[in-house]
Parts: sequence; C-alpha cells; structure tokens
Amino acid sequence: MTADFVAPSIKRRICVTLYEMMILLGVFAIGYLIPSLILGLYFDYQVPSWVAFVQTYALFGFYFIWYWTYSGQTLAMQTWHVKILDLNNQLISKTHALKRYCISTLWLIPTVTIYGVIKLIFNAPLGHWPTIELMFCMALFFWPITCLLDRKNSFGMQSLVDRLAKTRLVQLPKV
Repeated sequence: MTADFVAPSIKRRICVTLYEMMILLGVFAIGYLIPSLILGLYFDYQVPSWVAFVQTYALFGFYFIWYWTYSGQTLAMQTWHVKILDLNNQLISKTHALKRYCISTLWLIPTVTIYGVIKLIFNAPLGHWPTIELMFCMALFFWPITCLLDRKNSFGMQSLVDRLAKTRLVQLPKV
C-alpha cells in the first residue's frame, strides 16, 4: 500500500458513520437485545444499566477491533472504499485498534456535558442518560468535523481521533 492515497472527505466520513450506525443496530440486536430478551423472558432477570453499558461498549469494541485488524475496513468502510492504516501504511495491531476505539468513544464526554447543560438550563431533573438523538448527532458530526482542524498534515485532513491514535483513513480507488 502506498502513501499516494488521499484522505476521505468529510462528506464521505459522515456517510461511513451513518452507515456504520445502521450496521451497529444489527450488531446490538444480535449481541445485546436477543440475550437480554432471553434473560428477561425465561429467567425474569434484567441486567443493571451499568452492565448493559459495559456489555454494549465491549460488543461494539469487539466489532471495530476485529474488522480494523483483520482487513482495515468495517462493513461500512468497505462500502465507501475507506481503509484505516497506521502511519507506516500497515494494518493496525489489536493494541493500536483498542487505543483508537477508546479514543473514538470520547465523544460520549461532550455528549453527556451538553445533555447536562441542557437539563440545567431547562431546570429538568438530572439522572437520565443522554437521548439517542443527541448521541446520534454528536457521533455523526463531532469527529468528522474535527478534520477541519487538521490542515497541515502530510496524510491529508485526518480527524482528531486519527491524530491522537496515530492512524489515518485513506480513500481507496474504486475497482
């Protein structure tokens, strides 16, 4: 793989993210909802919310880490001809992928902060997790837009996630 590939545009990154969210709904249904339904229906048991969060976080982490280290592309990245590489144009290692996954989920912090500020402004009680709509918008636009901060990178504009994780996204030519 050569360094001649260009970085994907912000529009392409948003398309990948949107498609990834649809795929993650299926991953979530198979890996979390079905087991939870079985536990609830047959054993009348509901896992605590923190366990559900950890399970979902780990499930999504497994999905991303496996695809990033196996082929450099998740299913959505394959569709949009985008690949993740390290700075030496190699597939990233499992450790590197775990680091990138953890960094890429930092958008949860501004989401929770914004949610808390909105709740305080409208004098609503705190205690509920951010709404799906706010999380969706932050994930869809927050990281891709950070590419605008990276104008002087020799690899093209990369998101803050890629800069911090020392990875890069490349747009592959259509075959």
